[in-house]
Amino acid sequence: MQRYGDDKFSINAFHLCKNAQMNHWDDIRYFLAVARSGSASGAAKLLGVNHSTVTRRIQSFEEKHGVELFIRQRDGYEMTDAAYTIVEQAQQMETQTQQISRTLYGRDGRLEGPISLTMTHDMFEYCLAPDLADFQKQYSAIQLNLTVNPGLRNLAGREADLAIRLTQAPPDYLLGHKVAALQHGIYASRSLATDESTPIVQWGSEDQLPEWATLHFPNAHTAMRVDTLSSMYAAVKAGVGVARMHCYMPDGLNDEEVVKLPVQLPRSDWSVWVLSHTDLRKTRRVQRCREFLLQRLKLKQGLFEGESTV
Repeated sequence: MQRYGDDKFSINAFHLCKNAQMNHWDDIRYFLAVARSGSASGAAKLLGVNHSTVTRRIQSFEEKHGVELFIRQRDGYEMTDAAYTIVEQAQQMETQTQQISRTLYGRDGRLEGPISLTMTHDMFEYCLAPDLADFQKQYSAIQLNLTVNPGLRNLAGREADLAIRLTQAPPDYLLGHKVAALQHGIYASRSLATDESTPIVQWGSEDQLPEWATLHFPNAHTAMRVDTLSSMYAAVKAGVGVARMHCYMPDGLNDEEVVKLPVQLPRSDWSVWVLSHTDLRKTRRVQRCREFLLQRLKLKQGLFEGESTV
């Protein structure tokens, strides 16, 4: 195998992506995963394969073209000069491949096959689980692949076909339908005592007491920090403290032990959006699922805007 630093490696690297583009996109996919993660284990996680598969594919790719792309080190894989030579072309190939996939998928007129959905855990569990069950009963030939996470998955790369997100404004390349504005409320357990000082449940990313707490509760102190809406709600219900939450979850649960305090808060500049890539706007099953979600979410508009308790 020819090592980076040899005089001839750049000539081989010049032809590497061109040849791969013709026959071996899968090799490039593995190459990019290792380049981005810096390790075989990281690439394996990205690709959903095992570690040995990644190492075998990278070694085969290098041997096929006589160029070393990575230096194996104890703490990961370091890209060689040859790898840097082709990485931009590899990324262009990835973009082109994704575009081809979206174009073909966008012309799929069947009401069958998979749809990848992504939303937060709280949105699924407390708002949409029964609705998605109804959708699956109506369209039993459509398989729903759900990923619950707080971030916006890569819709351009078709990591998800539809996303439900709480955001200020979606990216321009996405087809977005705004469902409702968001309203917050201040909630506490009915049994919580706040005579001397008010305990506050706040987000883990907040280093100090949030503004709403200091404004409405002069003797407030931090009692607990959490990282999910469901854990914040659980802490409030248990009597840990007072918290500001999106109205849709506590109002929707309508638990008599959790009460909304008479504190007026300004409307949030965030909203509920249903998002998909513009290339998928005519994919029949995605279109049908998008319309279904919009209809069901619109029925819950009062919950999102803090105007309903059912």
